[in-house]
Amino acid sequence: MAGNPRRGAGLIGLMKDAFQPHQQALQPHQPAVVDKKMVEKCWKLMDKVLTVVFRRNLTKLSLIFSHMLAELKAIFPNGLFQGDNFRITKADAAEFWRRSFGDKTIVPWRTFRQALHEFHPISSGLEAMALKSTIDLTCNDYISVFEFDIFTRLFQPWSSLLRNWNSLAVTHPGYMAFLTYDEVKARLHRFIHKPGSYIFRLSCTRLGQWAIGYVTADGNILQTIPHNKPLFQALIDGYREGFYLFPDGRAQNPDLTGLCEPSPQDHIKVTQEQYELYCEMGSTFQLCKICAENDKDVKIEPCRHLMCTSCLTAWQESEGQGCPFCRCEIKGTEPIVVDPFHPKASGASFAGFQGSSRAEAAGNEEEEDDRLEDQQLVMSRLACTKVRQAPNYMVPRPATKAPSSIPQSNGAGAEGSKPQTAINPVYCLAARYGALLH
Repeated sequence: MAGNPRRGAGLIGLMKDAFQPHQQALQPHQPAVVDKKMVEKCWKLMDKVLTVVFRRNLTKLSLIFSHMLAELKAIFPNGLFQGDNFRITKADAAEFWRRSFGDKTIVPWRTFRQALHEFHPISSGLEAMALKSTIDLTCNDYISVFEFDIFTRLFQPWSSLLRNWNSLAVTHPGYMAFLTYDEVKARLHRFIHKPGSYIFRLSCTRLGQWAIGYVTADGNILQTIPHNKPLFQALIDGYREGFYLFPDGRAQNPDLTGLCEPSPQDHIKVTQEQYELYCEMGSTFQLCKICAENDKDVKIEPCRHLMCTSCLTAWQESEGQGCPFCRCEIKGTEPIVVDPFHPKASGASFAGFQGSSRAEAAGNEEEEDDRLEDQQLVMSRLACTKVRQAPNYMVPRPATKAPSSIPQSNGAGAEGSKPQTAINPVYCLAARYGALLH
């Protein structure tokens, strides 16, 4: 019986080794020899494991509770129920909800899945499970109009909703679910010597927007929220400029250029009535009414006011709150092209152009009137079932100007904002042209 026993492996092995004699067989009534250092090491390891597990679960539950609070505030602003008046940001998504569920605020997951399947086929039960883990932010087996709005903003446009979701959340190695500001920094710290490493997550404080964390060339870890563009476009631009190269530190970066497909709904035609109205004022419909220099090329959602990108960017950089025209919350933007009216080239009547300006008219009318199942595990299982083709890779350009970062506020894990300026020039111009909103 003499001799050292074979030592175990892992945590259990450490515990066995700590309480077993190592030199010789025990004599009668002789106390066992305990390796105190091994015991201390074992307990420290156990404490570390439990701390990580409990902290991870606490973070996930905290985010779920935060989503619940945000949903209640959206459905019950000022304590009053307004769910039947909730405005879904994307017009196509709003039309789907209205046709499928009427004025309902919340529907069971099974009902929602069946309705969505008619527009965007869900290929398997595993895909449905992964989809539910993404869209059901409150983990209650129901889908609310608030959660649907968040999901459609994150994975826009509507025409390729599930394709975008599969490319960005299922198969993309850079996607991280239920991570906070501090956890992103901790994860990227492992790649501090690998500039261009990045991951992205749902913004904790700005639901419906993405937050991208990345390692800079000088070894800093920054986080940014892309504005006025879908996530896939921000990742493509960041790759070409040398900022987003290695998703979660991996060498292969998925090619997302296949998601860039122009939509015919992005064109807004000027009607004869609008043309005549603006001619009387000595202006044109397509001219931005804030700067009076550039043409309108972006639509604010859900209010659908139009302006140029330069004015919108200046407004957001000066911390302007909401739409500069109506102060409605800016939940998203879409690039648009205004097709001017040509009276000589077109012999069509006003009725012929009425349908093409439906998007602008709709904006005017609206202004008047296992719930805690690990999401990453489900995503990984679904990703393994996807057939991957040989990827194409883009060649990054030399880094130019880095994306604006998210400053961290005093609260741990929070996402801060930039300081406000004393005078907002865009606001002054918007007030000046208040009579020419459309």
